[in-house]
Amino acid sequence: MERQFTIKNQLGLHARSSARLVQISQPFQADLFIRFDGQEVDGKSILNLLTLACPFGSEITVRTEGDQAEALMAAVEALIEDKFGED
Repeated sequence: MERQFTIKNQLGLHARSSARLVQISQPFQADLFIRFDGQEVDGKSILNLLTLACPFGSEITVRTEGDQAEALMAAVEALIEDKFGED
């Protein structure tokens, strides 16, 4: 499944927010991919997420695959909507 989201936290997708994304995704039996500006990376890798350098207001595409893809997408959506718990 695939959905688009806007990064709403002021600092964008930086080290702390990337770590939170990886942390919430680990328990799920599903793969997570994040695409920004034509580049898609493994969403369960902090280093890969940091290479995207997604600033505040950027549009990202989130793709999940696997047995728990729907549940993982819901968890990612909740985290993004909560501004990664930052603001």
